Amino acid sequence: MSKDETPVRFGIIGCAEIARKISRAINLSPNSTLYAIASRSIEKANTFAIKNNLLSDSLKIYGDYSEILDDPFVDAVYMPLPTSFHLHWAICAAEKKKHLLLEKPTALNVAELDKILEACERNGVQFMDASMWYHHPRTAEMKEMILDPKLFGQVKALYFMNLTNLYKCSFFAKIHSSSSYSPGREFLENNIRVKPDLDALGALGDAGWYCIGTILWAMNQTLPTTVTALPTVARNSAGVILTCSASLYWEKEETVATFYCSFVSHETMDLRVYGSNGTCYLYDFIIPFEEDSASFNFTSGAKFVDLHIGWNVKPQVVEVTSQLPQEAFMIQEFASLVKAIKVSGSKPESKWPRTSRLTQLVLDAVNQSIDLGFQPVHM
Repeated sequence: MSKDETPVRFGIIGCAEIARKISRAINLSPNSTLYAIASRSIEKANTFAIKNNLLSDSLKIYGDYSEILDDPFVDAVYMPLPTSFHLHWAICAAEKKKHLLLEKPTALNVAELDKILEACERNGVQFMDASMWYHHPRTAEMKEMILDPKLFGQVKALYFMNLTNLYKCSFFAKIHSSSSYSPGREFLENNIRVKPDLDALGALGDAGWYCIGTILWAMNQTLPTTVTALPTVARNSAGVILTCSASLYWEKEETVATFYCSFVSHETMDLRVYGSNGTCYLYDFIIPFEEDSASFNFTSGAKFVDLHIGWNVKPQVVEVTSQLPQEAFMIQEFASLVKAIKVSGSKPESKWPRTSRLTQLVLDAVNQSIDLGFQPVHM
């Protein structure tokens, strides 16, 4: 096998539940291989490998995170550690020249993330957060249709801002996203995502990261003018957010977006984008209902028929097939960037660290708005 054909060798740092999914994705990706697993103990790492049928003569098992970073044959690491551990271990990985696929939320705040990104840039390694939905072919298909001015028009919806005078109105783009699930009492009492010393951002960091990310995606990674948390925040006894909502406003673009995230509501993964000539809906934007196919509803040019007894068109169901799971597409894209750096001397792709940083900035603004008693935070 030539140097160009050699698969990118991944190490996994931390045996979190999500690492099961990513280990499978690494082995499904045509340009990657799972080379090593590290946990806080050799026993835990072995148990993870056995449970997920990963054991082989070539797989390295380490009982210390530092050992996997010292392995010269590890090209890249996937890191699903608790958010409180990201700053230390992500910088360690970058300084050991390991390309970094970091689980979201990337950091406790943008100041920490900036230190991670600076270490990655200084050491010439690729950074990407593990938001899988960006990499599904459905996402590219939706973006293409939303950007089509004939199909979708300007991303606008009508909102009456003064209910005492319905003739006074403003035109706004409208985007709504939600991510919620109700995992039960055991999760709410013992999971790391509700522990302030491990994942202090709670539902905002875990589920809200997706909501903020998809809104920024729809807005072509333009930061909002203001961010305002809504007074619907619920916390556990340790002060970790279990439910929250927020509104984002873009003054120049005349756009408003809202999102809802929760650990105590029924499963939702909704995205709705409204345009002057079209609408785009989907109900599974984070995890598609099926692995090999995903769809979204798209309506263009809808009007009421005479007497308002029906519509002139029905939503079009756009089906997008997928040869790989979205997480394997993510690994494949990340590995391609790593290979380009190793073999061709390319610079790391700046799109992905920028995407993460903008998401973290808005997440921080939501937190700040909550702390200010739900006052707007200017970006």
